[in-house]
Amino acid sequence: MNWMDKLERKFGRFGIENLTVYVIICYVVGYVLMYLNPSLLNMMSLDVAKIMQGQIWRLVTWVIYPPSTGNFILFLISIAFFYYPVGTSLERTWGSFRYTLYIFSGLLFVLIAAFITYFVTGGYIVVDGIAYVIGGGIFTTYYVSLSVFLAYAASYPDMQILLYFVIPIKMKWMAGVYVAIVLYQMITYLRAGLWVMAVPIAASLLNFVLFFFSTKNMHHYNPKEVKRRKEFKKAMAQSRVNPAAGGVTKHKCAICGRTEKDDPNLEFRFCSKCNGNYEYCQDHLFTHQHVK
Repeated sequence: MNWMDKLERKFGRFGIENLTVYVIICYVVGYVLMYLNPSLLNMMSLDVAKIMQGQIWRLVTWVIYPPSTGNFILFLISIAFFYYPVGTSLERTWGSFRYTLYIFSGLLFVLIAAFITYFVTGGYIVVDGIAYVIGGGIFTTYYVSLSVFLAYAASYPDMQILLYFVIPIKMKWMAGVYVAIVLYQMITYLRAGLWVMAVPIAASLLNFVLFFFSTKNMHHYNPKEVKRRKEFKKAMAQSRVNPAAGGVTKHKCAICGRTEKDDPNLEFRFCSKCNGNYEYCQDHLFTHQHVK
């Protein structure tokens, strides 16, 4: 049992159901304020200098700051066809507690990064002899929202979507392109001396690193374990050639071919989204590509 399992057992009741809906409502409020009263929206941004002066409400209200100040129609389209379905699907897969922990940890890392940056720089940065004030618009939820997409791609790497409603592409390739773009942005900022702009990007992705590396069983990549799995697959291939070696089984994974005789601790489930009676083991139930 990893640390996240222990947290869920102890604090699982604090998971917020339908958290994606609440996040979207915050963004909509932020967009409305951006058009109706921009000065009021600026008073809610994550500006550490203002917080140190007593405007402590910014510690919370910055989450309504829109992740992008672009066209409102494009924002609604991205919410309807991207953020809402991805977020709700991820919540159903992980459960409310883990999804809540993922979102709030991303927000917390950005908040901590904003304070560290302020104390290191004093609230401004000098580039080519010109001093730039570090305002509240730098630290937003933009990259936290995009980290949800990374988490979804890691959970469903072979899920296929239609890019621009036309081009079929798997989530893992989309995630690869996204990571390449983010790295390019960070390198560009660093080369220009604007390292402050790279800080919120790195901070927003810490939750993804925390979830998918610290909770991962690294024994899976041990050379001895890799060798053992290869020998096991070879033995399984031989047993399929010789039916007498395997006997009759009740369950069999449609992906890896494992049965309850291979490991008595394996769990098997039928997928309700696949056309036909396809059964999968616990390792492939949420990662397989649905049969249509």
